[in-house]
Amino acid sequence: MSAMPIRRVAATLLHPLRAAQARIDAWVMARVKRQPGPIAIPRHRVYILPTRFGAGFALMLLVMLLGAMNYSNSMAFLLTFLLAGLGLVGMHHTHANLVNLQLRAGVARPVFAGETAQVEVRIDNPSLQPRLSIALAWPRAAATPEAVADLPAQDGVLLTLTLPAPRRGWLRAGVFSVSTEYPLGLFHAWTWAELDTALLVFPQPAPPGRLPPGAAGHGSLDAGQRPGQDEFSGLRAYQRGDTARAIHWKSLPKSPQPLVKQFHETLDQDLWLDWSTLPQLDGEARLSQLTRWVLDAEALQQRYGLRLPGQVIAPGLGDAHRFQCLKALALHGAEA
Repeated sequence: MSAMPIRRVAATLLHPLRAAQARIDAWVMARVKRQPGPIAIPRHRVYILPTRFGAGFALMLLVMLLGAMNYSNSMAFLLTFLLAGLGLVGMHHTHANLVNLQLRAGVARPVFAGETAQVEVRIDNPSLQPRLSIALAWPRAAATPEAVADLPAQDGVLLTLTLPAPRRGWLRAGVFSVSTEYPLGLFHAWTWAELDTALLVFPQPAPPGRLPPGAAGHGSLDAGQRPGQDEFSGLRAYQRGDTARAIHWKSLPKSPQPLVKQFHETLDQDLWLDWSTLPQLDGEARLSQLTRWVLDAEALQQRYGLRLPGQVIAPGLGDAHRFQCLKALALHGAEA
């Protein structure tokens, strides 16, 4: 028999299994409730079906049984029932590999729109036996890689699932599967769970280069210092018109020409990032540009405040202030 007919036979055998699994998934996912965790996996919530190798194994056992019956060969019967018993024992262990595992949410770190979010899930194994080849995955339509780990006895493992973050706001983690095919790979056991996990997606930053407009009495990213009388800033060469009081007399023995002391005063360094200064941009573009200015001001260690319609954040600096501003931009007009 050629390879192509074999594949067609395998596809024919697997089609009802996949259809059955799809029906089970739809029925179960409609009843999955969002929970804060920890979530314990009960025995009656673990579902199991043969894999394609399991379907091939069952087909092989059927052929062996027919051959044993045709030839009335007791050794063939013995081998067939032995392999069938091994398959049934494997099915029991595959199902038991998920029972009583506990799931809890990990840290949900914010990301910027367009990046890939990471959702952490901790799996704890309270039993005295290790649980091997435990996999977490989103529904098959998500097309994202699964995370697989072995769980030591009475210990836990932190797994990370990736998730696209296409737009700003709160991103709900959604329903994910916990599955295993250990120990023989003949059966696929799984269940569905949904933890109360959400992460914040900040607006996508605009390209760097554009500076915020400096309003009167307020700073800008190019604000600095100007001559004044507040703080000593160094020495410069004497120029016509400098007063004798400004000359640095102690430097005369060491310098061929007189040096003059310079002073400066610090300008108001509080930078205001204002929604109203970007009238030429639409809403999302304004949020994107304000996000860029928040990142630039934080990188320059310059105090900044944020003005949005209906919300004002006083000037500040640091990680907490940065998060507060980015959160306000992420949730502006999308709090619901």
